[in-house]
Order: sequence, then C-alpha cells, then structure tokens
Amino acid sequence: MSRAIKFMLNKQLDAIIKEEKNTIANLSNASALLFDQLPSINWAGFYLWDPEDDELVLGPFQGKVACIRIKHGEGVCGTALKEQRSLIVDDINLFPGHIACDAESQSEIVVPITKNGKQIGVLDIDAPIKNRFSEEDRSMLEEFVAVLLQYINF
Repeated sequence: MSRAIKFMLNKQLDAIIKEEKNTIANLSNASALLFDQLPSINWAGFYLWDPEDDELVLGPFQGKVACIRIKHGEGVCGTALKEQRSLIVDDINLFPGHIACDAESQSEIVVPITKNGKQIGVLDIDAPIKNRFSEEDRSMLEEFVAVLLQYINF
C-alpha cells in the first residue's frame, strides 16, 4: 500500500470521526471506510473484548455474516489479542485453530486494540485471496488503529 493511500485513509478516518463521541458509530464508520477503500478484501470489522466471558464479541463490521464469539487465545483474532501483536496470515488454512466464518476468506490480518493498558478488542480484515496482506499493510493498519484510539472510549 502506498504511503499516499495510508496518509489519506488516516486523514479520512480523522475527519469522519473526530466530532463524534459515540464509539459504536466511530467503529462502524471505520470499518466502512476500510471495506470501501482497501482492494481485494471481503470483510473488515471489529471484535470487542468482553472480560466477563473471556471472549471477543462481534462488533461493527462490513461483509458477510460473521462468527459472533471468539474465545480468548483461539483463532487468529483470539491469538492476536492474547499475544498483543498484529498477525498476518497468508493462508488461513495453515493457521492452527483457524475459525472459519466465511469459506471464501483465504488470508487475514488482525491488529489488537489496547488503550491505556486495557484490552479493547481487535481490528480484523479478511481477503478472498492468499498472501493479500504485507508488512506495509500491517504498519498502515496499526497507524489507523492509533488514530481511532484518539476518539473511542471504553
């Protein structure tokens, strides 16, 4: 992803959500922006951390119907949250314990979301092709989450 696209996505996100205080509205527009602007993806959205149930719960997203709950440490999303690091999976069929929500998805990137040491959830993006996501995508999405964290409250 080019530096110009990364800059524009972050500027667009900032412009869309900076005046809004509702977290769900901001997460909804963030997922819509990614789904609209990123090529070759088929799902973009958020799973939010529920510490009482020790699970991630489906949040705002764009794409096909999704898994509703993901146990801590399971699948790509649960692993990224547990390890507190972004994960790029070039071929989800090779990821041990992958949770298949959409048979068309072939690769995935997940970025954990943490604010002031508190786990909030993850940003999850799927693609219908293998090897879709790069280190440049990881960097861009981590910066995207940093912009988002300025405006969400949990």
